[in-house]
Amino acid sequence: MLFMIYAVDKPDSAEVRARTREAHLAYIDQYRNCVHTAGPVLDDAGHAIGSLLLMEFPDRAAAERFAENDPYAEAGLFERVEIAPWKQVRP
Repeated sequence: MLFMIYAVDKPDSAEVRARTREAHLAYIDQYRNCVHTAGPVLDDAGHAIGSLLLMEFPDRAAAERFAENDPYAEAGLFERVEIAPWKQVRP
């Protein structure tokens, strides 16, 4: 089942994001077969203010475990994380 993981960064946390980016990317790479799409959410100036991932997991618990173990989450980057089942309609 596809899940949306939407994480919003805490204010003024660009340094935390930059410091943990490589670990985050390495973590995502471990799940490359599960990734439908992933990337940062940007503000109008083009600065990262969150993350959006659409990923395949067997159930919500697996999606939650993945999100909790993300190096960004472990570093305290996120103000909040939302996880919900997602259904692709197009393309």
